[in-house]
Amino acid sequence: MASLAQQFTGLRCAPLSSSRLSKPFFTSKQTHKPTVQPSIVAAAVAISNAQTKERAKLKQLFEEAYERCRTAPTDGVSFTLETFHTALEKYDFNSELGTKVKGTVFTTDNNGALVDITAKSSAYLPVQEACIHKLKHVEEAGIVPGLKEEFVIIGENEADDSLVLSLRNIQYELAWERCRQLQAEDVVIKGKVVGANKGGVVALLEGLRGFVPFSQISSKSTAEELLDKELPLKFVEVDEEQSRLVLSNRKAMADSQAQLGIGSVVIGTVQSLKPYGAFIDIGGINGLLHVSQISHDRVSDIATVLQPGDTLKVMILSHDRERGRVSLSTKKLEPTPGDMIRNPKLVFEKAEEMAQTFRQRIAQAEAMARADMLRFQPESGLTLSSDGILGPLTSDLPAEGLDLSDVPSAVESRSRHA
Repeated sequence: MASLAQQFTGLRCAPLSSSRLSKPFFTSKQTHKPTVQPSIVAAAVAISNAQTKERAKLKQLFEEAYERCRTAPTDGVSFTLETFHTALEKYDFNSELGTKVKGTVFTTDNNGALVDITAKSSAYLPVQEACIHKLKHVEEAGIVPGLKEEFVIIGENEADDSLVLSLRNIQYELAWERCRQLQAEDVVIKGKVVGANKGGVVALLEGLRGFVPFSQISSKSTAEELLDKELPLKFVEVDEEQSRLVLSNRKAMADSQAQLGIGSVVIGTVQSLKPYGAFIDIGGINGLLHVSQISHDRVSDIATVLQPGDTLKVMILSHDRERGRVSLSTKKLEPTPGDMIRNPKLVFEKAEEMAQTFRQRIAQAEAMARADMLRFQPESGLTLSSDGILGPLTSDLPAEGLDLSDVPSAVESRSRHA
Protein backbone atom coordinates (compact mmCIF):
# COMPACT_ATOMS: atom_id res chain seq x y z
CA MET A 1 0.00 0.00 0.00
CA ALA A 2 2.76 2.37 0.86
CA SER A 3 4.44 1.78 -2.47
CA LEU A 4 1.11 2.41 -4.29
CA ALA A 5 0.61 5.69 -2.51
CA GLN A 6 4.09 6.74 -3.38
CA GLN A 7 3.39 6.00 -7.05
CA PHE A 8 0.25 8.26 -7.03
CA THR A 9 2.04 11.08 -5.34
CA GLY A 10 4.63 10.93 -8.03
CA LEU A 11 2.09 11.71 -10.73
CA ARG A 12 1.60 15.40 -11.82
CA CYS A 13 -1.48 16.75 -13.63
CA ALA A 14 -1.82 20.07 -15.48
CA PRO A 15 -3.82 22.68 -13.56
CA LEU A 16 -7.49 23.21 -14.54
CA SER A 17 -8.58 26.77 -15.42
CA SER A 18 -11.94 28.16 -14.34
CA SER A 19 -13.07 28.57 -17.96
CA ARG A 20 -12.52 24.97 -18.67
CA LEU A 21 -14.39 23.93 -15.54
CA SER A 22 -17.42 26.04 -16.53
CA LYS A 23 -17.90 24.17 -19.77
CA PRO A 24 -19.32 20.67 -19.94
CA PHE A 25 -16.95 17.91 -20.64
CA PHE A 26 -19.02 16.49 -23.42
CA THR A 27 -20.91 18.63 -26.07
CA SER A 28 -22.63 17.42 -29.14
CA LYS A 29 -21.53 20.50 -31.16
CA GLN A 30 -18.70 22.91 -30.65
CA THR A 31 -19.63 26.71 -30.84
CA HIS A 32 -17.20 29.41 -31.95
CA LYS A 33 -17.50 33.23 -31.73
CA PRO A 34 -17.32 35.02 -35.13
CA THR A 35 -14.25 37.07 -35.61
CA VAL A 36 -14.55 40.63 -37.00
CA GLN A 37 -12.18 41.53 -39.74
CA PRO A 38 -10.06 44.56 -38.99
CA SER A 39 -10.90 46.09 -42.41
CA ILE A 40 -14.66 46.22 -41.63
CA VAL A 41 -14.05 47.94 -38.33
CA ALA A 42 -11.88 50.52 -40.01
CA ALA A 43 -14.57 51.24 -42.65
CA ALA A 44 -17.29 51.75 -40.02
CA VAL A 45 -15.11 54.16 -38.11
CA ALA A 46 -14.43 56.12 -41.29
CA ILE A 47 -18.17 56.45 -42.10
CA SER A 48 -18.96 57.62 -38.60
CA ASN A 49 -16.24 60.25 -38.76
CA ALA A 50 -17.53 61.51 -42.14
CA GLN A 51 -21.11 61.86 -40.82
CA THR A 52 -19.89 63.74 -37.81
CA LYS A 53 -17.95 66.16 -39.99
CA GLU A 54 -21.01 66.67 -42.27
CA ARG A 55 -23.23 67.48 -39.29
CA ALA A 56 -20.70 69.93 -37.99
CA LYS A 57 -20.49 71.60 -41.42
CA LEU A 58 -24.30 71.93 -41.69
CA LYS A 59 -24.50 73.35 -38.20
CA GLN A 60 -21.89 75.94 -39.06
CA LEU A 61 -23.73 76.92 -42.27
CA PHE A 62 -27.00 77.29 -40.35
CA GLU A 63 -25.40 79.47 -37.69
CA GLU A 64 -23.86 81.69 -40.36
CA ALA A 65 -27.18 82.02 -42.21
CA TYR A 66 -29.00 82.87 -39.00
CA GLU A 67 -26.45 85.54 -38.19
CA ARG A 68 -26.80 87.08 -41.67
CA CYS A 69 -30.58 87.15 -41.37
CA ARG A 70 -30.33 88.83 -38.00
CA THR A 71 -27.69 91.43 -38.82
CA ALA A 72 -27.85 91.95 -42.61
CA PRO A 73 -31.02 90.42 -44.12
CA THR A 74 -30.73 92.21 -47.48
CA ASP A 75 -27.11 91.30 -48.24
CA GLY A 76 -26.88 89.58 -51.60
CA VAL A 77 -30.38 90.71 -52.70
CA SER A 78 -30.56 92.53 -56.03
CA PHE A 79 -32.83 95.28 -54.61
CA THR A 80 -32.93 97.09 -51.31
CA LEU A 81 -35.79 97.60 -48.89
CA GLU A 82 -36.01 101.22 -50.02
CA THR A 83 -36.37 100.07 -53.63
CA PHE A 84 -39.21 97.77 -52.60
CA HIS A 85 -41.07 100.58 -50.82
CA THR A 86 -40.58 102.86 -53.82
CA ALA A 87 -42.09 100.23 -56.12
CA LEU A 88 -45.12 99.94 -53.85
CA GLU A 89 -45.61 103.71 -53.86
CA LYS A 90 -45.60 103.72 -57.67
CA TYR A 91 -48.18 100.90 -57.78
CA ASP A 92 -51.48 102.44 -58.90
CA PHE A 93 -54.20 101.10 -56.56
CA ASN A 94 -57.32 103.06 -55.68
CA SER A 95 -58.28 102.34 -52.08
CA GLU A 96 -60.87 105.09 -51.68
CA LEU A 97 -64.16 104.27 -49.98
CA GLY A 98 -66.79 103.06 -52.42
CA THR A 99 -64.26 101.73 -54.92
CA LYS A 100 -65.12 98.34 -56.38
CA VAL A 101 -62.24 95.87 -56.57
CA LYS A 102 -61.87 92.30 -57.70
CA GLY A 103 -60.40 89.83 -55.25
CA THR A 104 -59.85 86.19 -54.40
CA VAL A 105 -60.79 84.65 -51.06
CA PHE A 106 -57.85 82.70 -49.66
CA THR A 107 -58.99 81.86 -46.14
CA THR A 108 -62.11 82.07 -43.95
CA ASP A 109 -62.79 82.07 -40.21
CA ASN A 110 -65.73 82.51 -37.86
CA ASN A 111 -65.66 86.29 -38.24
CA GLY A 112 -65.25 86.64 -41.99
CA ALA A 113 -62.77 86.04 -44.81
CA LEU A 114 -59.35 87.28 -45.89
CA VAL A 115 -59.32 88.48 -49.49
CA ASP A 116 -56.39 89.05 -51.84
CA ILE A 117 -57.07 92.20 -53.87
CA THR A 118 -53.45 92.56 -55.14
CA ALA A 119 -52.87 95.59 -52.92
CA LYS A 120 -49.93 96.33 -50.65
CA SER A 121 -52.11 95.55 -47.64
CA SER A 122 -54.53 92.71 -46.98
CA ALA A 123 -58.32 93.06 -47.12
CA TYR A 124 -60.96 91.57 -44.85
CA LEU A 125 -64.62 90.75 -45.45
CA PRO A 126 -66.56 90.72 -42.13
CA VAL A 127 -69.35 88.16 -41.86
CA GLN A 128 -71.97 90.90 -41.45
CA GLU A 129 -70.88 92.37 -44.82
CA ALA A 130 -70.87 89.04 -46.66
CA CYS A 131 -74.55 88.91 -47.61
CA ILE A 132 -77.75 90.90 -47.70
CA HIS A 133 -79.21 88.29 -45.33
CA LYS A 134 -77.98 87.48 -41.82
CA LEU A 135 -75.35 84.74 -41.66
CA LYS A 136 -73.49 82.88 -38.95
CA HIS A 137 -70.57 81.98 -41.24
CA VAL A 138 -69.49 83.37 -44.60
CA GLU A 139 -69.54 79.89 -46.13
CA GLU A 140 -73.35 79.94 -45.84
CA ALA A 141 -73.24 82.48 -48.67
CA GLY A 142 -70.89 80.35 -50.76
CA ILE A 143 -67.79 82.34 -49.78
CA VAL A 144 -64.99 79.76 -49.73
CA PRO A 145 -61.25 79.85 -50.44
CA GLY A 146 -60.61 80.31 -54.15
CA LEU A 147 -63.80 82.30 -54.82
CA LYS A 148 -63.24 85.23 -57.18
CA GLU A 149 -65.70 88.07 -56.66
CA GLU A 150 -66.13 91.82 -56.94
CA PHE A 151 -66.13 93.68 -53.62
CA VAL A 152 -66.55 97.29 -52.55
CA ILE A 153 -64.23 99.06 -50.10
CA ILE A 154 -66.18 100.40 -47.13
CA GLY A 155 -63.43 101.17 -44.59
CA GLU A 156 -59.91 100.72 -43.30
CA ASN A 157 -58.61 99.01 -40.18
CA GLU A 158 -56.28 101.51 -38.50
CA ALA A 159 -54.58 98.81 -36.46
CA ASP A 160 -52.90 97.15 -39.45
CA ASP A 161 -53.90 99.37 -42.41
CA SER A 162 -55.97 96.55 -43.88
CA LEU A 163 -59.01 97.39 -46.01
CA VAL A 164 -62.57 96.41 -45.04
CA LEU A 165 -64.68 94.98 -47.88
CA SER A 166 -68.40 94.39 -48.44
CA LEU A 167 -70.57 92.26 -50.67
CA ARG A 168 -73.76 93.34 -48.93
CA ASN A 169 -73.59 96.88 -50.38
CA ILE A 170 -73.33 95.52 -53.92
CA GLN A 171 -76.25 93.17 -53.31
CA TYR A 172 -78.33 96.09 -51.99
CA GLU A 173 -77.67 98.01 -55.20
CA LEU A 174 -78.82 95.04 -57.26
CA ALA A 175 -81.93 94.60 -55.08
CA TRP A 176 -82.98 98.24 -55.55
CA GLU A 177 -82.44 97.93 -59.28
CA ARG A 178 -84.58 94.82 -59.32
CA CYS A 179 -87.38 96.61 -57.43
CA ARG A 180 -87.32 99.53 -59.89
CA GLN A 181 -87.61 97.05 -62.73
CA LEU A 182 -90.55 95.26 -61.11
CA GLN A 183 -92.28 98.55 -60.45
CA ALA A 184 -91.88 99.56 -64.11
CA GLU A 185 -93.36 96.22 -65.18
CA ASP A 186 -96.23 96.66 -62.68
CA VAL A 187 -96.01 93.04 -61.58
CA VAL A 188 -97.35 91.37 -58.45
CA ILE A 189 -94.78 89.79 -56.14
CA LYS A 190 -95.01 88.10 -52.76
CA GLY A 191 -93.46 89.50 -49.59
CA LYS A 192 -93.20 87.97 -46.13
CA VAL A 193 -94.45 90.04 -43.19
CA VAL A 194 -91.58 90.28 -40.69
CA GLY A 195 -92.69 93.16 -38.47
CA ALA A 196 -95.30 95.81 -37.75
CA ASN A 197 -95.81 99.26 -36.29
CA LYS A 198 -98.80 101.51 -35.61
CA GLY A 199 -99.07 102.51 -39.28
CA GLY A 200 -98.74 99.19 -41.03
CA VAL A 201 -96.57 96.09 -41.51
CA VAL A 202 -93.03 95.52 -42.72
CA ALA A 203 -92.57 93.00 -45.53
CA LEU A 204 -89.33 91.43 -46.75
CA LEU A 205 -88.87 91.04 -50.50
CA GLU A 206 -85.82 90.90 -52.77
CA GLY A 207 -83.74 91.18 -49.59
CA LEU A 208 -85.19 94.64 -48.78
CA ARG A 209 -87.66 95.71 -46.11
CA GLY A 210 -90.72 97.46 -47.48
CA PHE A 211 -93.59 99.20 -45.70
CA VAL A 212 -97.24 98.28 -46.29
CA PRO A 213 -99.67 100.80 -44.73
CA PHE A 214 -102.79 99.34 -43.15
CA SER A 215 -104.81 101.38 -45.65
CA GLN A 216 -103.16 99.35 -48.41
CA ILE A 217 -104.04 95.93 -46.95
CA SER A 218 -107.20 94.45 -48.43
CA SER A 219 -108.08 92.16 -45.52
CA LYS A 220 -109.18 93.20 -42.05
CA SER A 221 -106.53 91.04 -40.39
CA THR A 222 -104.50 92.46 -37.50
CA ALA A 223 -100.75 92.89 -37.62
CA GLU A 224 -100.31 89.88 -35.32
CA GLU A 225 -102.39 87.72 -37.65
CA LEU A 226 -100.35 88.82 -40.67
CA LEU A 227 -96.95 88.16 -39.05
CA ASP A 228 -94.92 85.51 -40.94
CA LYS A 229 -97.59 85.41 -43.68
CA GLU A 230 -96.87 86.02 -47.36
CA LEU A 231 -98.83 88.79 -49.05
CA PRO A 232 -99.21 89.58 -52.76
CA LEU A 233 -97.83 93.09 -53.21
CA LYS A 234 -97.32 95.82 -55.76
CA PHE A 235 -94.81 98.65 -55.65
CA VAL A 236 -96.09 102.14 -54.85
CA GLU A 237 -92.79 103.95 -54.27
CA VAL A 238 -89.19 102.87 -54.85
CA ASP A 239 -86.68 105.51 -53.67
CA GLU A 240 -83.18 104.19 -53.08
CA GLU A 241 -81.74 107.58 -52.05
CA GLN A 242 -84.30 107.98 -49.27
CA SER A 243 -84.40 104.22 -48.56
CA ARG A 244 -88.17 104.30 -49.03
CA LEU A 245 -89.93 101.21 -50.29
CA VAL A 246 -93.73 101.49 -50.08
CA LEU A 247 -95.96 98.58 -51.11
CA SER A 248 -99.65 97.89 -51.59
CA ASN A 249 -101.52 94.67 -51.00
CA ARG A 250 -104.80 96.27 -52.12
CA LYS A 251 -103.49 97.02 -55.63
CA ALA A 252 -102.14 93.50 -55.98
CA MET A 253 -105.43 91.99 -54.87
CA ALA A 254 -107.40 94.20 -57.26
CA ASP A 255 -105.34 92.89 -60.18
CA SER A 256 -105.75 89.31 -59.01
CA GLN A 257 -109.49 89.71 -58.55
CA ALA A 258 -109.86 91.21 -62.02
CA GLN A 259 -108.63 87.90 -63.40
CA LEU A 260 -111.21 85.87 -61.47
CA GLY A 261 -113.74 85.44 -64.24
CA ILE A 262 -116.88 83.46 -63.43
CA GLY A 263 -116.45 79.96 -64.83
CA SER A 264 -112.67 80.26 -65.14
CA VAL A 265 -110.35 77.54 -63.87
CA VAL A 266 -107.49 78.45 -61.54
CA ILE A 267 -104.87 76.48 -59.65
CA GLY A 268 -105.06 76.71 -55.89
CA THR A 269 -103.52 75.30 -52.73
CA VAL A 270 -105.51 73.93 -49.80
CA GLN A 271 -104.85 76.19 -46.80
CA SER A 272 -107.14 74.75 -44.13
CA LEU A 273 -110.05 72.39 -43.62
CA LYS A 274 -113.32 73.17 -41.86
CA PRO A 275 -116.40 70.97 -41.25
CA TYR A 276 -118.27 72.94 -43.91
CA GLY A 277 -115.52 73.05 -46.55
CA ALA A 278 -111.92 73.88 -47.46
CA PHE A 279 -110.25 77.25 -47.86
CA ILE A 280 -108.17 77.43 -51.03
CA ASP A 281 -105.44 79.98 -51.76
CA ILE A 282 -105.83 81.14 -55.38
CA GLY A 283 -103.07 83.65 -56.00
CA GLY A 284 -103.24 85.41 -52.66
CA ILE A 285 -107.03 85.25 -52.38
CA ASN A 286 -108.76 82.75 -50.13
CA GLY A 287 -111.75 81.05 -51.70
CA LEU A 288 -114.19 78.63 -50.13
CA LEU A 289 -114.68 75.18 -51.61
CA HIS A 290 -117.91 74.18 -49.88
CA VAL A 291 -118.31 70.53 -49.00
CA SER A 292 -121.31 70.34 -51.34
CA GLN A 293 -119.11 71.56 -54.24
CA ILE A 294 -116.31 69.01 -53.85
CA SER A 295 -117.98 66.10 -55.65
CA HIS A 296 -121.28 64.85 -56.98
CA ASP A 297 -120.95 61.98 -54.52
CA ARG A 298 -121.52 62.76 -50.87
CA VAL A 299 -118.40 63.70 -48.92
CA SER A 300 -118.82 62.81 -45.25
CA ASP A 301 -115.24 63.65 -44.21
CA ILE A 302 -113.34 66.32 -46.16
CA ALA A 303 -110.01 65.06 -44.83
CA THR A 304 -110.44 61.84 -46.82
CA VAL A 305 -110.43 63.87 -50.06
CA LEU A 306 -108.27 66.93 -49.33
CA GLN A 307 -105.31 67.77 -47.11
CA PRO A 308 -103.62 71.13 -46.39
CA GLY A 309 -100.91 71.70 -48.99
CA ASP A 310 -102.70 69.81 -51.78
CA THR A 311 -102.65 71.48 -55.20
CA LEU A 312 -105.82 71.30 -57.26
CA LYS A 313 -107.75 73.04 -60.01
CA VAL A 314 -110.98 74.76 -59.06
CA MET A 315 -113.67 76.65 -60.92
CA ILE A 316 -114.80 80.14 -59.90
CA LEU A 317 -118.52 79.96 -59.14
CA SER A 318 -119.10 83.42 -57.71
CA HIS A 319 -117.10 86.45 -56.60
CA ASP A 320 -118.40 89.05 -54.19
CA ARG A 321 -115.83 91.85 -54.38
CA GLU A 322 -117.40 93.99 -51.70
CA ARG A 323 -117.38 91.21 -49.13
CA GLY A 324 -114.20 89.64 -50.52
CA ARG A 325 -115.76 86.20 -50.91
CA VAL A 326 -115.02 83.72 -53.66
CA SER A 327 -116.94 80.47 -54.08
CA LEU A 328 -115.16 77.57 -55.74
CA SER A 329 -116.07 74.17 -57.12
CA THR A 330 -114.38 70.96 -58.18
CA LYS A 331 -117.72 69.25 -58.54
CA LYS A 332 -118.35 71.07 -61.84
CA LEU A 333 -115.04 69.74 -63.18
CA GLU A 334 -115.72 66.03 -62.63
CA PRO A 335 -115.83 64.07 -65.92
CA THR A 336 -118.06 61.53 -64.18
CA PRO A 337 -119.75 61.81 -60.79
CA GLY A 338 -117.44 60.89 -57.89
CA ASP A 339 -114.14 61.35 -59.78
CA MET A 340 -112.92 63.88 -57.22
CA ILE A 341 -113.10 61.13 -54.61
CA ARG A 342 -111.92 58.18 -56.67
CA ASN A 343 -109.61 59.79 -59.26
CA PRO A 344 -108.70 63.42 -58.44
CA LYS A 345 -105.80 63.28 -60.92
CA LEU A 346 -108.26 62.84 -63.78
CA VAL A 347 -110.24 65.87 -62.56
CA PHE A 348 -107.02 67.91 -62.61
CA GLU A 349 -106.18 66.79 -66.16
CA LYS A 350 -109.69 67.32 -67.59
CA ALA A 351 -110.44 70.58 -65.72
CA GLU A 352 -110.17 72.95 -68.71
CA GLU A 353 -112.19 70.64 -70.96
CA MET A 354 -114.99 70.30 -68.43
CA ALA A 355 -114.91 74.03 -67.73
CA GLN A 356 -115.41 74.77 -71.42
CA THR A 357 -118.50 72.58 -71.44
CA PHE A 358 -119.72 74.31 -68.31
CA ARG A 359 -119.19 77.76 -69.82
CA GLN A 360 -121.33 76.77 -72.76
CA ARG A 361 -124.15 76.04 -70.34
CA ILE A 362 -123.53 79.46 -68.76
CA ALA A 363 -123.94 81.05 -72.18
CA GLN A 364 -127.21 79.21 -72.65
CA ALA A 365 -128.43 80.40 -69.24
CA GLU A 366 -127.47 83.98 -70.12
CA ALA A 367 -129.32 83.74 -73.45
CA MET A 368 -132.44 82.53 -71.68
CA ALA A 369 -132.19 85.39 -69.19
CA ARG A 370 -131.87 87.92 -72.01
CA ALA A 371 -134.78 86.42 -73.83
CA ASP A 372 -136.89 86.86 -70.71
CA MET A 373 -135.76 90.47 -70.44
CA LEU A 374 -136.66 91.05 -74.10
CA ARG A 375 -140.06 89.50 -73.52
CA PHE A 376 -140.81 92.03 -70.79
CA GLN A 377 -138.97 94.97 -72.45
CA PRO A 378 -139.85 94.89 -76.19
CA GLU A 379 -138.95 98.56 -76.56
CA SER A 380 -135.27 97.74 -75.95
CA GLY A 381 -134.91 96.63 -79.57
CA LEU A 382 -132.84 93.54 -78.66
CA THR A 383 -133.04 90.50 -80.96
CA LEU A 384 -131.75 86.98 -80.60
CA SER A 385 -129.15 85.65 -83.01
CA SER A 386 -129.53 82.40 -84.94
CA ASP A 387 -127.67 80.46 -82.25
CA GLY A 388 -129.90 81.83 -79.49
CA ILE A 389 -127.41 84.33 -78.02
CA LEU A 390 -128.61 87.89 -77.60
CA GLY A 391 -125.18 89.52 -77.33
CA PRO A 392 -122.75 90.70 -74.62
CA LEU A 393 -124.06 91.36 -71.14
CA THR A 394 -124.89 94.94 -70.19
CA SER A 395 -124.19 96.59 -66.85
CA ASP A 396 -127.66 95.48 -65.76
CA LEU A 397 -126.35 91.94 -65.44
CA PRO A 398 -122.66 92.06 -64.33
CA ALA A 399 -120.73 88.83 -64.77
CA GLU A 400 -119.21 89.06 -61.30
CA GLY A 401 -122.67 89.25 -59.81
CA LEU A 402 -123.71 85.86 -61.11
CA ASP A 403 -123.82 82.86 -58.83
CA LEU A 404 -123.42 79.67 -60.80
CA SER A 405 -123.83 77.31 -57.90
CA ASP A 406 -127.27 76.28 -59.11
CA VAL A 407 -126.40 76.00 -62.79
CA PRO A 408 -126.27 72.28 -63.62
CA SER A 409 -122.99 70.96 -64.91
CA ALA A 410 -122.64 68.84 -68.01
CA VAL A 411 -122.60 65.75 -65.84
CA GLU A 412 -125.84 66.71 -64.12
CA SER A 413 -127.41 67.52 -67.50
CA ARG A 414 -126.55 64.10 -68.88
CA SER A 415 -127.92 62.46 -65.75
CA ARG A 416 -131.24 64.21 -66.16
CA HIS A 417 -131.57 63.25 -69.82
CA ALA A 418 -130.58 59.65 -69.15
